[in-house]
Amino acid sequence: MDTIKPGAALSGERAPGEKAERDLDVLIAKRDKARRQTEAEQGREELWAESVRRYDAARDARLREEWREYHTDHASRLRANLEALAAHHEEEAMKCLPKGAAHEV
Repeated sequence: MDTIKPGAALSGERAPGEKAERDLDVLIAKRDKARRQTEAEQGREELWAESVRRYDAARDARLREEWREYHTDHASRLRANLEALAAHHEEEAMKCLPKGAAHEV
């Protein structure tokens, strides 16, 4: 036979329904905390992804400008070299003409 000890009700023991309710409250609190952390992480990840997109766009724009400058400068160098080469060959062609012939090539 169970005997009730004096002060047992004051010892913190509760009815089974109260324990289940307390366990549910703890579970709800844990899941809410996890949800909030997940949402915060998603927010940070979205901000990070946007930052990466902006950085990549700026880098791509900078690289496009550098390539444009390279090709423009290279075209100028080629044009100058080819003009000099053409002039050289025109001079050589003139040397091949008979003396006194003033034909233009």
